Amino acid sequence: MSTVNREQLVSAALAIVDEHGSEALTMRSLAARVHRQVSSLYNHVGSRDELIELVRARIVEDIDTSPFDAHPWDVALEAWARSYLTVFAAHPNLIRILATTPIRDVSTFEIYDVVIGALITAGWPLHEAVAVMRTVEAHVLGSALDLVAPSDMLAQSSVPAELTMVHAALSPEYEESTSAAAAFELGIAALLAGLRARHAALAASRPAE
Repeated sequence: MSTVNREQLVSAALAIVDEHGSEALTMRSLAARVHRQVSSLYNHVGSRDELIELVRARIVEDIDTSPFDAHPWDVALEAWARSYLTVFAAHPNLIRILATTPIRDVSTFEIYDVVIGALITAGWPLHEAVAVMRTVEAHVLGSALDLVAPSDMLAQSSVPAELTMVHAALSPEYEESTSAAAAFELGIAALLAGLRARHAALAASRPAE
């Protein structure tokens, strides 16, 4: 029997979550996936919590922070949000487990350091930079779940006719503008507009040097 390394275990763990949800990921289910005894896994990973952080590290590798090196904070933040969305929309079952597990993965903090550092350099106060980042993150993660929801999640055919406003708004002729993708676009545009306004107001309130 061939040996199993840590990277293979991470790939197997990710596959379990993608296929069956985060609750299905246990050391026992992972061992069964790679045809090993549970005890042998501990040669490569110390616990389920460590495994989750290894999966987190694998996923965030694909989140692009390079726009922060070349663009204004708002343009870079939008590009980062779109990259983030692409990554998590491909693995929506990870959102619950990663969003509710304390972050220990250094590579995730490295991403945050880039984002927060760029915001602070652009004039955001130190005490607000994390909130700005988390606001965008929350929109991205919610949108990632929305994008993979069943196509009939909001269907006019399911709405009683007497609920006239909802029934009318969900008319098939408005399908393009009521989609999850359209909701993300509207949301990110509104978020950025609000953040730009907040940024400008903060700048205007600072004493002149």
